[in-house]
Amino acid sequence: MGESRTELLAWLNDLLQLGLTKVEQCGSGAAHCQIMDSIYRDVPLSKVKFNAKHEYEYIANFKVLQSTFDKHKIDNFIPVERLAKCKFQDNLEFLQWMKKYWDQYYPGGTYDAVARRKGIGSDAVVAPPPVSMPKPAKIPAKKPPTGSLIGVPQVSARNGSVGSSHGIAAPAASEYTRRVGNNQWEHEKAELEAEYQKMLEDMTQQTMELKVTIEQVEKEREFYFSKLREIEMFVQQQLDPHGTGVSELEPPVEQVLQEIQSIMYRTEDGFEVPENEAAEEY
Repeated sequence: MGESRTELLAWLNDLLQLGLTKVEQCGSGAAHCQIMDSIYRDVPLSKVKFNAKHEYEYIANFKVLQSTFDKHKIDNFIPVERLAKCKFQDNLEFLQWMKKYWDQYYPGGTYDAVARRKGIGSDAVVAPPPVSMPKPAKIPAKKPPTGSLIGVPQVSARNGSVGSSHGIAAPAASEYTRRVGNNQWEHEKAELEAEYQKMLEDMTQQTMELKVTIEQVEKEREFYFSKLREIEMFVQQQLDPHGTGVSELEPPVEQVLQEIQSIMYRTEDGFEVPENEAAEEY
């Protein structure tokens, strides 16, 4: 049985110098990347978004984690889509697996987590629930000066001229900047979603290929096992046709069959025949 939520959070905060209060906060993927860095010290943390606030940024972090898994030939599947939703059970189970892996492979010694992530504080790693779209900031309406009429340009008290257009142009410039920022955000989001979809399709294809390969290997195993079993039965019948333990064959033939039998029953060093199979032979 894995560690509890409290034990996992205490271990994670101590290792990475964080202040996490919920397991769901690991859904950004940043903490997982640094756990692997504490083991191998080669995770490109500069690519990890420790201040991630959106689901597409979480997915980018998990892409860095998947690259680390591939590099070190770690076979465990990363359920990116479920983890990025910041659900408790999914993140708890994956964090329990990460803790078990860390216990097995951590090289020991001191790990300076803050220095490794370039001094980014613990508050930046905390992942809030993912949001799909950023909301534009509301611009508070300005109250007209006392005694003036709404919609009537104000006259300068110094020279009697109508006020300049700077007060009108500033909101327009702010609106333009906001639209450009939103367009850039949409473009980046589309690119990351396309990469994530491609990665998901590739992993699905690899899973199907592995499944087909396993089925083929099982069929071949059964085929050759049945052939060996037939040979085994034939040799036993020739060496002891009446079950008396006495062979009726000529010495050269008996010697050949005994050699075949010894090859079939030979095992590798460290291999033990299961008790149920040993009982069946006798």
